[in-house]
Amino acid sequence: MEIKVVETDQELQDAFQVRQSVFVEEQKVPAELEIDEHENEAVHFIAYDHARPVAAGRFRTLEGMAKIERICVLGSYRRTGLGQMLMKEIERCANELKLGKLKLNAQVSAVGFYKKLGYHIISEEFMDAGIPHITMTKDL
Repeated sequence: MEIKVVETDQELQDAFQVRQSVFVEEQKVPAELEIDEHENEAVHFIAYDHARPVAAGRFRTLEGMAKIERICVLGSYRRTGLGQMLMKEIERCANELKLGKLKLNAQVSAVGFYKKLGYHIISEEFMDAGIPHITMTKDL
């Protein structure tokens, strides 16, 4: 398994492919909401199993912190530790950029995953793209 910062157009397309599969096809998020105006300012990540793209995510700097977004793992790779590895790589990169705080809007179904990684709930539940979410933060 290889997790890396996206550096090429092909790697970015691979990340978009994973996001399309998880968010649009599996979770029925409208395609027009999945790719947004923040793509060019974000640091993107892609995970490969050999040459197959299997997980993706991104973060962008917002108000002096890393805003983590679009974390997704293909269904057949969930519960393998890959999501945790992806998050650790994102956190490592955010730390290198001296961003001392992380923030994300977690799908309610993933709150337990993020709690295990040290994230804390800071909001009430809200809807985003028709899916219940909650805001969570972590200090690096």
